[in-house]
Amino acid sequence: MRVALKLATGTGKTTVIAMIIAWQTINAVRRPANSNFSRGFLIITPGLTIRDRLRVLKPNDPDSYYRHREIVPSDMLSDLERAKIVITNYHSFKLREKIDISRIGRLLLKGRGPELNTMETEGQMIQRVMPELIGFKNILVINDEAHHCYREEPETQDIENLKGEDKEEAKRNNEAARLWISGIEAVKRKLGVKMVYDLSATPFFLRGSGWLRFLLNLRNRNSSLDWNTKLGDI
Repeated sequence: MRVALKLATGTGKTTVIAMIIAWQTINAVRRPANSNFSRGFLIITPGLTIRDRLRVLKPNDPDSYYRHREIVPSDMLSDLERAKIVITNYHSFKLREKIDISRIGRLLLKGRGPELNTMETEGQMIQRVMPELIGFKNILVINDEAHHCYREEPETQDIENLKGEDKEEAKRNNEAARLWISGIEAVKRKLGVKMVYDLSATPFFLRGSGWLRFLLNLRNRNSSLDWNTKLGDI
């Protein structure tokens, strides 16, 4: 299930993420038998700059929001330290070559045998990107700038109607969206995903995605949104 929150730029998305983490973690620690809560979190960003800025979501960071913004009472900070938080950008989901080998070297090793498979598996990618979450079940995923993470509408002519730079930009957006959402799907298969929280100041579908371009939640700016009908189950 995906729940989207529309928060204008400067209104405190990072603080909201900290509150989600605090609420989930403290309940998970103090009510370990309750499966509604988790202390495992995967925060996904569109780039390195945002990823580095979100380090304040780590309870042990010197500038931790939980302490400096008094998200929780001081006696709960020790519970928060039990949270396992991985902050990464979506590019890390791309499967990598396990060994660095040239084309000639590959041909020599292959010989007359079958094609060599040197690409890492989904499980190896999970181990590389989020080793701290191995062993957790049903983690929480938080997407920052989540309008970049969507499932393309199949068999659409939307992108074909674009020209020049607009068409190239749409192709790049769709490629990024495929990688982002496929990474979350891999996490679900290997670890389990309980909930996906989407945060964005501009929650609209990008041109070329196949979905109608529109802003969400214009009438009720304070409520959360369920994107399942458009983005599909995670």
